[in-house]
Amino acid sequence: MSDRETFAKSDGYVLQVKKIGNSTGLILPKELLARLKLAEGDKLHVVEQTERGLKLSPYDPKHAKAMEIARRSFRRYADTYRTLAK
Repeated sequence: MSDRETFAKSDGYVLQVKKIGNSTGLILPKELLARLKLAEGDKLHVVEQTERGLKLSPYDPKHAKAMEIARRSFRRYADTYRTLAK
């Protein structure tokens, strides 16, 4: 097992930003794509974290719909939630 493979399994992957055609991007290793069940064409949402960190997550329409329902509930029953929070 190479040093790179050992590092990848213990601490994650180091990816380099590269020029790809007229764009700039990251190339994800095949092993990582398989483990995350990602394929060409899948979409990832980027959420900025503290200290220049990023969180990548696949878009989940079920989760987005559930969050919209929750937000509507929080707006509609704001007084009830405030009372329950006391």
